[in-house]
Amino acid sequence: QVQLVESGGGLVQPGGSLRLSCATSGMLFRINDMHWYRQAAGKQRELVASITSSGSTNYAESVKGRFTISRDNAKATVHLQMDSLKPDDTAVYYCNALRSWGQGTLVTVSS
Repeated sequence: QVQLVESGGGLVQPGGSLRLSCATSGMLFRINDMHWYRQAAGKQRELVASITSSGSTNYAESVKGRFTISRDNAKATVHLQMDSLKPDDTAVYYCNALRSWGQGTLVTVSS
């Protein structure tokens, strides 16, 4: 069965950076598209970034130019580099693939 385990969340000041990681197992990682979603308190879950099996990327307008999604096929891991963080980026961030979800990692942007 597919397992996704996120890590790297935490508390960061506005303007700071964090790097999230999602380690996967139980799937042929290299042939699957990978996604990062987030859900802020009281809001619906939204797609933040995607990366295809061939490495093409897409981003939500709100994070373009600040976030970078990447994948390491050798380690079956996907990353989300988040720079210039804003308070509005505060949310639980989830990894998604093949209709499976991780447990999420909390990112809090606050001074």
